[in-house]
Amino acid sequence: MGNEATVDATGASALLDVFAMIDFEPVSGAGVMLKSADGREYLDFYGGHAVALLGYGHPRLLAALERQARDLFFQSNLVPLAVRERAARALADFAPPGLDRVFFVNSGAEANENALRIAFRATGRPIVVAIAGAFHGRTSAAATVTAGSAAWNGFPSAPFEVRWVPFDDEDALRTAVDDRVAAVILEPVQGVAGARALSPSFLRTAREVTRDAGSLLIFDEVQCGMGRTGWPFAADAMDVTPDLLTTAKGLAGGFPAGAVLIPESLARGIKRGDLGSTFGGGPMACALVETVISVIQEEGLLGNVRHLSARIHAECAVGPVTGIQGTGFLLGLRTSRPAAGVLKDLRARGILAGGSADPNVVRLLPPLVLRDVHVDRLVSTLAEIPA
Repeated sequence: MGNEATVDATGASALLDVFAMIDFEPVSGAGVMLKSADGREYLDFYGGHAVALLGYGHPRLLAALERQARDLFFQSNLVPLAVRERAARALADFAPPGLDRVFFVNSGAEANENALRIAFRATGRPIVVAIAGAFHGRTSAAATVTAGSAAWNGFPSAPFEVRWVPFDDEDALRTAVDDRVAAVILEPVQGVAGARALSPSFLRTAREVTRDAGSLLIFDEVQCGMGRTGWPFAADAMDVTPDLLTTAKGLAGGFPAGAVLIPESLARGIKRGDLGSTFGGGPMACALVETVISVIQEEGLLGNVRHLSARIHAECAVGPVTGIQGTGFLLGLRTSRPAAGVLKDLRARGILAGGSADPNVVRLLPPLVLRDVHVDRLVSTLAEIPA
């Protein structure tokens, strides 16, 4: 079988039509470049929703994948695996100090679902505080704390009560958190909302009010974690450590993987059978998690992100771009006209980027292996596009 699409006699796909497709079909990738079915090459500033953390075809990822596949393709969580232990240790060491216990899952939504479950069990309280604009996933609990989910959630009732706080509103946060709140869940940098970073002051307030109320603080770093801010996690960049941290997206460089990180104090309250996952912590995913962390550290990618992000902030307010928001390689280009048209103009010139819930924000989520020459091209291309 080749790369050709398969349809029935009427030309219909067997896939459920739930995604708004763009006019681009990738067939191969190398580094930060993608080749399309029609033979064109594109510079990828979107990384498949932030998943292609090390780009495409990184030799160490491919070697780890092949080695682990030959040794042991899969085994369940009912047996100990050295590769799982190594991956957990590597992730705990990479994370903010104190978050030293790891539960592996398959996705960001599953990570957030389990983080909320842990918070409810640990506190015995019925309410969660969430932030306007948040996106935490499409499973039941994660969707309940996702802004606007009523339009697609589909379930007849929510599993718990949510108090919504306006974005970056510290006074509203102080009012919302009381002794009935199990947790505050937030994205330090909101991704889907358009790369909006909560202020360090808001995050410090979240830490203060949850500690005072006996509530738990959950950082959803599914999109902004794993080096994307130029630090291991946004918690490091903001110098605020939560009680629970979730991550996924680029955690295994493109292989499905997610994780919840918690301190030993919370781990002591979790019994066997309280959590579970068939595929979470599988050997293939764990081999790649271990490798991704090693590559980030050994190739100096955190410094690379900080350097190139500073360049994008300083140089990309050209053409249709009126301002830049966000942190590291989770950036939003605010545009003078609808982002959909700017994205189409970029694709026509061989650059892929993403949209957001804000119709005037182009989102950039490039691989951490991006280089200066690629930023040069983005700047010059934006300058060519009509404002």
